[in-house]
Amino acid sequence: MATAPAPGTPTTTPPSPSAPGVHPRPFWSFQPKSDRESGDAIVSNFALHWFPAKVFKPSLDWNYSFWLGTISAALFLLLIVSGLPLLFLYVPSVERAYGSVKDIEWVVTFGSWIRSVHRLSAHLMVAVVCLHLVRVFFTGAYKNGVGRGQHREWNWVMGVAMLLLTLFLSFTGYLLPWDQLAYWAVTVGTNIAASIPYVGPQIRELLIGGRNIDQPALIRFYVAHVILLPGLLGAAFAYHMWRVRKDGGLARVDRVATLREKAAEEPGAAKTYTLLGVARGTAPTIRAASLEARDLTVNSMPDLVRRAAVAVLGTFAVISVAASLIRSPLEEPANPLVTPNPAKAPWYFLWLQEIVTDTTFTVGGFTVNGAFLGGVILPGIILLVLTAWPWLDRSPAEAAGVWFHKTRSRQNFGFLLFVLFVLLLTIVGTFLRGPSWELFWPWEAWPELPTRI
Repeated sequence: MATAPAPGTPTTTPPSPSAPGVHPRPFWSFQPKSDRESGDAIVSNFALHWFPAKVFKPSLDWNYSFWLGTISAALFLLLIVSGLPLLFLYVPSVERAYGSVKDIEWVVTFGSWIRSVHRLSAHLMVAVVCLHLVRVFFTGAYKNGVGRGQHREWNWVMGVAMLLLTLFLSFTGYLLPWDQLAYWAVTVGTNIAASIPYVGPQIRELLIGGRNIDQPALIRFYVAHVILLPGLLGAAFAYHMWRVRKDGGLARVDRVATLREKAAEEPGAAKTYTLLGVARGTAPTIRAASLEARDLTVNSMPDLVRRAAVAVLGTFAVISVAASLIRSPLEEPANPLVTPNPAKAPWYFLWLQEIVTDTTFTVGGFTVNGAFLGGVILPGIILLVLTAWPWLDRSPAEAAGVWFHKTRSRQNFGFLLFVLFVLLLTIVGTFLRGPSWELFWPWEAWPELPTRI
């Protein structure tokens, strides 16, 4: 039989599980059952707090961004995770580097698979970041829309910088196996830098720590690959995501908000009674465009998080399966005295190597330096124009976030020609260039040539 508490005794009532702010379930943040819980999950969960509480529904479409930015971030994470065991097993020494990589391939348990995951992630990240930049250009996503305080042009500049960091990150890792493929690919790349008049040799010495690719070059590439470039890329990625949030999300938000503003009803004719009589005209109205329309937004948890998880886990699965089927190459140990024929740069620099070859010619006894013209001047101009393009583009704000907007047809066509040009040169350099950099069809046999020593 229950007894009543003595007078003056304080009584406490346990909070109801349904009370606001009370989440009795252990995994409530991943399984919200209300808008309140969904918002609380974003704020209180460390893994989710950098997402907004609400997200624009059309921005989640797979066919708009193809989630290339998320896939790039997933590949960067995969590179860090797979690079940690390689960091402990690899020895950055010209005497032991090749042997340590060989042990990873043949002695360490799952070593070959880990190295394949790392290598495939690096190559795929270069490709995906390039595709992401192409997507941003074709959708005009670097343009400011109707939101206040937008600076999408600076996020485009940051994207170009992240592309360069990705290229250099992959390039510095190319030398670390210290085999013939790595040694001569880096030799070709650094020789292009040496072609700059007056300062070229000094720049090459700064990159490799001397006149020859030796121990100083290996240790510099190693430190840049495992510390400097990943740190810079991580900081740039954090700023890039912060800038996306500050700009109101993807550019498609501004596009839909602009269309909703245009679709608003025009003010109707009405009579207004004033102190001096009847004023005829339009009735007073208030028109505003909102980037947070209730009927077009959804909770980030679970809608945004679920799709991001699909993109990330799908990337992990594809790389894991591909690494089981594709092994990383490892040729003979690096030998500065034996020059392979042909000696090729990494595949993402082959279009530059092809331009260097095509721009090297002789006129009236004067030889044009193709390495300087095609390897320094032309890429520099391309990079400068690409960086400044958001300020050169004069298309209206309504073109932001639209695939191939009609007002941007000329610049889209020109950029498409440039992309196809780079792809064509890359294919030629990869599959059609043989000994002495001559053209051969894939089904043609290469002639037997003695190795140059």
